[in-house]
Amino acid sequence: MALERINAVGTSFFGRGSIGLLPDELKKRGFKRGLIVTDPFLYKNGTGDKVGACLLKAGVEYAIYYLVEPNPTTMVVGDCLEAARTLEVDLLVAVGGGSAIDTAKAVSIVMANGGRVEDYEGVDRSLNPGIPIVAVNTTAGTGSEVTSFYIVTDPVRHSKMCMVDPNCLVTIAVNDVDFMMSMPKALTASTGMDAMTHAIEAAVAKRATPYTDKDALWAMGVIGTYLPEAVADGNNEKAREMMAYAEYSAGMAFSNAGLGMVHAMAHSLGGLMNLPHGICNAVLLPFVMEFNGSKPVAAERYKKVAEGLKLPGAAAMTGEQAVKETVACIRRLSKEVGITQSLKELKVNPEDFRALAEVALKDSCMEDNPFKPTVQQVIEVYRNAYEWHD
Repeated sequence: MALERINAVGTSFFGRGSIGLLPDELKKRGFKRGLIVTDPFLYKNGTGDKVGACLLKAGVEYAIYYLVEPNPTTMVVGDCLEAARTLEVDLLVAVGGGSAIDTAKAVSIVMANGGRVEDYEGVDRSLNPGIPIVAVNTTAGTGSEVTSFYIVTDPVRHSKMCMVDPNCLVTIAVNDVDFMMSMPKALTASTGMDAMTHAIEAAVAKRATPYTDKDALWAMGVIGTYLPEAVADGNNEKAREMMAYAEYSAGMAFSNAGLGMVHAMAHSLGGLMNLPHGICNAVLLPFVMEFNGSKPVAAERYKKVAEGLKLPGAAAMTGEQAVKETVACIRRLSKEVGITQSLKELKVNPEDFRALAEVALKDSCMEDNPFKPTVQQVIEVYRNAYEWHD
């Protein structure tokens, strides 16, 4: 049996109203001064101050940095870092989805290790654990509150930097569905498909183990069942709660098993065009599944994906049948929740495919794909995703 390192978050709270557990947890840890890291929308609608009230109850002074943007850039991280240093905080509190949490992770690492965020691109690049982070999650997709990954966009290179580092792990994660009920349909759909991508890529990744499989396979079955319900009715508490558990489980899976070609290609695409990460993943997922499944080394792995998705007759499927049926299932789900179906609809320029492919091949996520493709093969997958029509 291969040796493995398991990365996991410190303390997690789940359930409606679980934000109420945060003050006592903060008191126990003795924090004094915090910086809430969030976006303009969550600042203006009072969500930031709602979390701030919990900090005050715990005796923690706080300020709010509210300029986080989708696909946070090195400039955003730099601005937030300056605020955190000026205030001499001992706690970062991310309020939002992956963008806020990833910004907090980047600031945490640089505060504890020095240098610039660009210095930490890649795997295990920091020496010291980052300063503590509380993540109050408002979406059900990225899994950033539980993973050892964070993503920052470099606007100079027009690329997304992927950092994989257990030193960035969140100290306290709060998945309270009260913070998720107001998610609009489109965001619910795209973040949900992001979580599905995490689960499927983790299940077929080179570093997949029985430990990661249990989380990945359970998550994909739950997402397939409850994502359409959460999109159809955002006030469906059961659907929201199950999606929160599923995205967390998928995050645990990929934090330890790794991801693959979908994320590498999506990072490249998002870095060039500043497109939503979940949508990029959702569009590319079935095409990468088809490509990976064309190789015997990966096709067999889709048999367990078929079982995770609860497809009829999954146990008796050949690898080839499992690839075909799981791809069809993902396309049905994506269409049902209203996701864009092709890169052409996203106005991607085919002339960029070679440059996109070259960047994708250098992405750290590509290392965990069942096998490493050539530049031409990646271009072909982009082209298939561009030309697709139902």
